[in-house]
This record gives sequence, structure tokens and C-alpha cells, in this order.
Amino acid sequence: MTKHALYVCKSCAFSLTQRDYLGERGGKYLFDRVSDLAEDWSLKSDFAVEELVCLSACKRPCAIALTGASKTSLMFGDLSPLDSAAAILQLCEQYYASIDGIIPRNERPEILQKSILARIPPSPS
Repeated sequence: MTKHALYVCKSCAFSLTQRDYLGERGGKYLFDRVSDLAEDWSLKSDFAVEELVCLSACKRPCAIALTGASKTSLMFGDLSPLDSAAAILQLCEQYYASIDGIIPRNERPEILQKSILARIPPSPS
């Protein structure tokens, strides 16, 4: 049973000015890239990768969220569907290794250093 999850909003537009890319929404394109890379990922059995209909970050596409048992949840936006997938999985590895879910800004992959939208505290025990 996985205790960590990455959620990718499949409804996100490709960018603020372009809804689709190659006939797909930007979020769906990003989810497919992340899923492809996760096929050979060392954390494949420990980290669920799921697509969601909407993360309500429509003005900040593309959006993702990370959750873990007893950890702060993180939400990011402004991610490029074309070149964010590897950085997202790298962030997931950092998140998995963290005790509390907090990854200092300067330790995150560069593409994810300025795109955090929310830090949500874990549920009380």
C-alpha cells in the first residue's frame, strides 16, 4: 500500500495562452509524460501517480500536488508540460525522503523553486 501520491491536474491548459497541445490539454500531456517516466522509476511501488479532473489552479497551469501520510501536502503550478516531468519525479523522491514533506526552496529542482502554490499541514493524528 502506497503512502505517498502525486496528483496531476489533467484539465490544466497547456499555458495561459494555449489550451491544448497536439490535441490534448496541457495537464493530460504532462500526466502522460510523468507516467511514462514513472514506468521505470525506483519509487513506482511506493508512490502513486494519479490524474485528477481539476486542482482549481486554472490561472497557474499546469498544476500538481504531493501528499504523504503525516506530511505537509505541497501544490505547485506554472509547470511546463514539455519539460517538467523529470523534475517532478525528482521532487517526489525528495518528498518521499523527507520526514515532514517540507523541501527547502533552494533544494528543489530549479523548475519547481518558484512555482509553489500551497503548503497544507497534515491532518491531526
